[in-house]
Amino acid sequence: MAIQIKPIITMKMGGEADTHALTKMKVRDLSISTDEPVERGGTNTAPSPTETMLASLIGCTNVITQKIATKHGIDVLRLKIVATAQFDRRGVSLEDEIKVPFPEIDLNIELTTRGDDADVAVLQMDLSKYCPISKILRESGTKVNENWTINRL
Repeated sequence: MAIQIKPIITMKMGGEADTHALTKMKVRDLSISTDEPVERGGTNTAPSPTETMLASLIGCTNVITQKIATKHGIDVLRLKIVATAQFDRRGVSLEDEIKVPFPEIDLNIELTTRGDDADVAVLQMDLSKYCPISKILRESGTKVNENWTINRL
């Protein structure tokens, strides 16, 4: 009998503020933190919450690309992802309410594969359909530019 996977699950994470900038959180059996740089009053011991958003986009891009590749039998030999974001700081500076804090993100994806053009097209098309972090950003009004560099072996 096949295991049935629930389509919607409940996720829970808790956090506690150690200082005005440092937040320590627990999820599953893991601990994570966010902090601010020293110049913004933090201790620089962890990424900022907004940097964590970019880290989530990079991580999600990796996981979903790999899942798509596995589903379609596409070899991913190397995957390198760099995100460069335009960030409107007026909101976090309490100067103005900002509707789209990240107006634009360049997501540079360097893929090394043995796959052909059709394989790469599947990865490119399906990534934006299935990466939840990318979907959240796009639906909020962020322009996410996926710039793919393909290396073939």
